[in-house]
Amino acid sequence: MALTRDFKATVVARVQSDPAFARALLDEALTSVLNGDPETAKLLLRDLINATIGFEALAEDLRKPSKSLHRMLSRTGNPTLENFSAVLVSVRKALRVDVRAIVSPATA
Repeated sequence: MALTRDFKATVVARVQSDPAFARALLDEALTSVLNGDPETAKLLLRDLINATIGFEALAEDLRKPSKSLHRMLSRTGNPTLENFSAVLVSVRKALRVDVRAIVSPATA
């Protein structure tokens, strides 16, 4: 039997040891939103939150139940723009990064 590491555990370990990887996940989540793929964005954010601040701390920061945040960032979750934005702000602060959109020409 091959020994494999759980994917989520691998993501957590990589985020905790590699700040650039954490920033890349946030970048990919934001790019997914802007490109019309909110499902991917929510799942990436969920993994990033689990690997950094955790849902309990996020719940405290946003004054929302952690269960609601888990549902909001599930594949079928439907967060309001206000809630989604608040999550992004909290994650951005936790990673200590500034977020700016860079517009590049579309590739055909």
